[in-house]
Amino acid sequence: MSTYTQFLYQLVFGSKNHDPFISSKNKDLLFGYIAGILKKKSCHSYIVGGASNHIHIITHIHPTISPSYLIKDIKEACHALMCREKVLFQSFPGWQVGYSGFTYHISSRNNLINYVKNQAEHHKTRTFKEELIQLLNEHSVNYKEEYLFK
Repeated sequence: MSTYTQFLYQLVFGSKNHDPFISSKNKDLLFGYIAGILKKKSCHSYIVGGASNHIHIITHIHPTISPSYLIKDIKEACHALMCREKVLFQSFPGWQVGYSGFTYHISSRNNLINYVKNQAEHHKTRTFKEELIQLLNEHSVNYKEEYLFK
């Protein structure tokens, strides 16, 4: 039998100390690069976006790919990109340890895409920390606040 899946994920990770490094000058390069990594790994990228200090990825993950290894590969490849493009990423402080991942029913796809598209507006009234805590609570994820942004 062949394998047929639909794993819709929202993956979220940010910079060390939630320092801002994403700007209007570098976001298209960074988000496009991440979308390219996902495609190369046979994952379908619905949208890659974020705000000044973090990234949201809405994607279907191929069944042979582990989310933790995918995030590791994305962080490593993006770090290399940012080292090559130092002028655009002068303020990149490095990545926080870890990530957050949430699964959704495919019917949530359009709402998730719109949520990521509206990150700039969304973060005019709420911090990344507040957003992440809300996502963790909505998905009943147990966490220790002191480890959220290590």
